[in-house]
Amino acid sequence: MRIAIVSGTVFGAAEEVAWRAGELLTAAGLDTAYRQHWDVTDLLEHDPGGLLFIASTTGMGELPEKMQPLVDTLQERQPDWVGRPVGIIGLGDAGYGDNFCLAADELEDLADLLGLVRLQDTLRLDASETVTPEQDAVPWLQEFAGLLKAWND
Repeated sequence: MRIAIVSGTVFGAAEEVAWRAGELLTAAGLDTAYRQHWDVTDLLEHDPGGLLFIASTTGMGELPEKMQPLVDTLQERQPDWVGRPVGIIGLGDAGYGDNFCLAADELEDLADLLGLVRLQDTLRLDASETVTPEQDAVPWLQEFAGLLKAWND
């Protein structure tokens, strides 16, 4: 199964989580592709069998600036990915109150719009509680890898 890892970051934390995710999913025997900035054409040509979205929340709860155009285009084009598995990891800071991990909420909405199947609850990493999100994500990522492998069997 081909898994596309799509990330959006401001200060690099989501990118670190994405790199770690790529390592773990590849080690689990999954065909994994990660790019810092997917172009929608490249992502559609990749035709992933599953997706992993990882995004930090910025500003007043928005997706990172470089990720927003991809999400907007996927919302407009709505590729035929119905029934494909997806995982979502959101990074934020609970100190921002109601804006905490709103980028992850937007990605959940996108997944629902595209008919993707969430294999597990979204992981929400709080910057006020951790300085190593790439490590804190490992148990969730290991479970996700197992679920993807079971999905593929």
